[in-house]
Amino acid sequence: MRGISVKTGFEAGVLLDTCAVLFIAMGKVLKDEADRAIGMAARDGTLYVSPISAWEIGMGTARGRLSLPTEPLQFFNAFVQTMGAQVDPLSPEVLVHSSWMPGKPHKDPMDRVLIAAARLRNTVLVTSDASILQYSAAGHVRALSC
Repeated sequence: MRGISVKTGFEAGVLLDTCAVLFIAMGKVLKDEADRAIGMAARDGTLYVSPISAWEIGMGTARGRLSLPTEPLQFFNAFVQTMGAQVDPLSPEVLVHSSWMPGKPHKDPMDRVLIAAARLRNTVLVTSDASILQYSAAGHVRALSC
């Protein structure tokens, strides 16, 4: 699980955290660097959204914490299509890697899965999550604040 190489730019692509999906879908203005990275990845066909985001969106609506104009799966699928994104495969490798990461990774299991996916694919994780951004600052994953 060690020795994951890090590319310098966004050529490996961008993985959106659920908060970034919701910010974009709701029309929130993103930070310039995140907006630029997302645009480049969308043009290059390397913009990814995790099925974890579909689950988190579904749970948010089921618990009454999130209100959407459509049902959660339709919202997720429309977002993926509109953005020209790819649904990141959720492999056993990612799931196992999420339980064996260096440093002090996020405690939330779903965020650990997103971090593991970004690490294994070498994508930039776009997020507003302070814990993920701290983990990035420690050099364990590439992330941009949105």
